Amino acid sequence: MLQHPEFNPIALQLGPLAVHWYGLMYLCGFVSAWLLGRWRIRHGGLTRLTERDLDDIIFYGVIGVILGGRLGYVLFYKPAYYLSHPLEIFYLWEGGMAFHGGLLGVVIALLLFARSRKYSVLEVGDFVTPLIPLGLAFGRLGNFINGELWGRATNVPWGMVFPQAQDGIARHPSQLYQMSLEGLALFVIVWFFALRPRPAGQISGLFLAGYGIFRFAVEFTREPDSFLGLLAGGLSMGQWLSLPMILAGAWLLFRASEQPSR
Repeated sequence: MLQHPEFNPIALQLGPLAVHWYGLMYLCGFVSAWLLGRWRIRHGGLTRLTERDLDDIIFYGVIGVILGGRLGYVLFYKPAYYLSHPLEIFYLWEGGMAFHGGLLGVVIALLLFARSRKYSVLEVGDFVTPLIPLGLAFGRLGNFINGELWGRATNVPWGMVFPQAQDGIARHPSQLYQMSLEGLALFVIVWFFALRPRPAGQISGLFLAGYGIFRFAVEFTREPDSFLGLLAGGLSMGQWLSLPMILAGAWLLFRASEQPSR
């Protein structure tokens, strides 16, 4: 049985300014996306998008992640609470972000970007999706550093006691599972798949289906939110929200299989 190190959530204190690890993980995620995007633009004729386009996509993406992630948490996880406390929707410093909401926010942002630059949204999506998984890995590392979103009770040798859970029970370090699967493994799969020209939508479909499958599987080891518990079919909210991603990804893959590569 392992003990969570109880990292200080503040990475750096500069006078009254506190730099939190979780904020740094978001920054690392966007910087990695920017660097990977520049590589894709400069190598192998993998995209028509330009470096200026990439800069604007990162800007749109930041707004989409923050607004979508917050509103997704509000609507998917605690709608009744925030209906009674509407001003707390803006209390971002108290935490509460949902990946699936952030994804919807990014999709909307990419739709607006594609329309403004007269690109196909699938073309933009196929460019962006290989850049995302490393950011997800950084985000899950931030969850682990904060000792939040821990796993279910377990007897495996690497079970970990999270002091924040206040029960002394060994639990799956599910944040690290998610970092490994939704982040690192998905990055390797999608990145190398995207190194060759593919039919429009195929790369996006692989990302959506891959993330949905990995998230659905890992949720069996993750402790459900205490205020929600397990929902219909014994599934968590994260699993129910992942099912549409799997279906959408499968549809894009099937649709792309009937088209020629770019």
